[in-house]
Amino acid sequence: MEPIKNHSEEVIKRLPYHLKQFIVPQDYEQYTPINQAVWRYVMRKNVVHLKDIAHESYIEGLKKTGIDINSIPSIYGMNRILKEIGWAAVAVDGFIPPNAFMEFQANKVLVIASEIRQLEHIEYTPAPDIIHEASGHAPIIASPDYAEFLRRLGDIGAKAILSKYDIDLYEAVRKLSILKEAPGVKESEILAAEEEVNVLQNQHHEFSEMAQIRNMQWWSVEYGLVGNMDNQKIYGAGLLSSIGESEWCLSDKVEKIPYSIGVAQKGFDITKPQPQLYVTPDFAYLMEVLEEFANTLSVRKGGYKGLQKLIDSKTVGTIELSTGLQISGVFTKLILNEDREVVYFKTDGPTALAYRDKELVGHGIETHKHGYSSPLGMLKSVNLPIENMTPVDLKAYNLYDGQRLSFEFESGVKVEGLNITGFRNVKGKIMVIQLEDCTVTYGEEILFKPEYGVFDMAIGNEITSAFAGAADNSSFPNLYSVSETKTIKTKKTKKEIALENLYQSVRDYRTSSKFSEDNLELIFNSLKDNHPNDWLLPLELFELTNDTPLGFKIKNYLESLIKTKPKITHLIKSGIELIKKKPPFVYK
Repeated sequence: MEPIKNHSEEVIKRLPYHLKQFIVPQDYEQYTPINQAVWRYVMRKNVVHLKDIAHESYIEGLKKTGIDINSIPSIYGMNRILKEIGWAAVAVDGFIPPNAFMEFQANKVLVIASEIRQLEHIEYTPAPDIIHEASGHAPIIASPDYAEFLRRLGDIGAKAILSKYDIDLYEAVRKLSILKEAPGVKESEILAAEEEVNVLQNQHHEFSEMAQIRNMQWWSVEYGLVGNMDNQKIYGAGLLSSIGESEWCLSDKVEKIPYSIGVAQKGFDITKPQPQLYVTPDFAYLMEVLEEFANTLSVRKGGYKGLQKLIDSKTVGTIELSTGLQISGVFTKLILNEDREVVYFKTDGPTALAYRDKELVGHGIETHKHGYSSPLGMLKSVNLPIENMTPVDLKAYNLYDGQRLSFEFESGVKVEGLNITGFRNVKGKIMVIQLEDCTVTYGEEILFKPEYGVFDMAIGNEITSAFAGAADNSSFPNLYSVSETKTIKTKKTKKEIALENLYQSVRDYRTSSKFSEDNLELIFNSLKDNHPNDWLLPLELFELTNDTPLGFKIKNYLESLIKTKPKITHLIKSGIELIKKKPPFVYK
């Protein structure tokens, strides 16, 4: 266990702080005996049901991880297989911001929501939980092609520009998922949260880059099928972890469509079963579609549209200029010329300059704490871009240290000030010119005044890339905000504690095999008298008694539940079938 633990610690250590802030202890003691029974029921059912319809990596992945079907796994245990292929897992508190989720993935780290669904939501929950992660994501990563697709999706997704709407929807979905999985929450609160999500989903916003990436992830990583149009296997974690949806998703009731770049424009509703699913011929094909899609993103196209998306996002983003200079901050303004080229841009608040994803010395957020701005483009009546000027050219145009400068860009932006020094890239191209006592104007508008301090003018003829987040991960320690909506912890009632104790007794008896029929009958009688709505523990009792006189009593009781509680009829019947089939309890 120690090497695995060390591997986990090494992975966490190399992550930037803005990701580390989301990592929480798994706290294995939080899992109740009822939680363990829910895990056991789902996993037993999955192993029996999915062995023939899931991608071959699923069963092989379970075997390699050594996941115990009887017990909720620890994060360290899940790391056993992930370590072999260079991945790791960490625990988080429910949903985390979409860019953070993608960045974890880009770092080959699976985020595991350590909570587990309630018995009432045993078939499906909109909240991320350890059943979803452990029985869905981790086993499929055993496929190298899939693992690389997941990493690359994270790498591209982490740079996808999101919108204010995306953030609002994330917060609303997080709130709903927490309320749905919290015991004792009023139905009115859940309905209000559902309505909030529905209102947002029905606003029909144009999909942002992040929303498009999220759609691609949903219809592959979460709800994907692999194979051909006549014969598919399940590989999406949402299907693998949903004992309800996995049973009927391959039926004719669900439309099957070939996976393509078009899925980026297909939204989804997390609260309902999916009416259609997408089929990829293999995992390598997912990469082809992803690369095709990546070519449409601002990270590869740049330009004014990319910068405008960053302005609309109201979050930290980065533009890269043709010199390689990268500016990271919250962009608030741009000026375009008649050819729709950016001739001026501005950020507000902390800003950092970087080159090749490394912050320039002396140009972090402390230096540019109030923002940053600069003109771009060609100088008026000069055919040579500043970035292509040699030292001789620079001197010819008086662009050298100690010289007072006064020049005008083709756009009409005028700059006047004392040239202090400049920064060059590895190819010798000048990237920044520093000026003191500087004034920058555009018509009647003053863009920069001497009292603002040193003016660090960015050099670049065009914006070649625009993407979410910072160029250098260390530039913004608080790049992502941690949601103020926290997981709800409630105090258990005496009745709930008593039921948990009954579950624990049955669990102990099954583990030790040391029990009598009298022991089980006492539990059964207490269950009938005090917990008439519980259906899972009677199943576990029936498993231990089966063809005994007590077993017949318990079976009759289960049949009475089937008649009086139609919503759980299929769950009870499936449980009885599982007992007959006796699936293996442990993969080693």
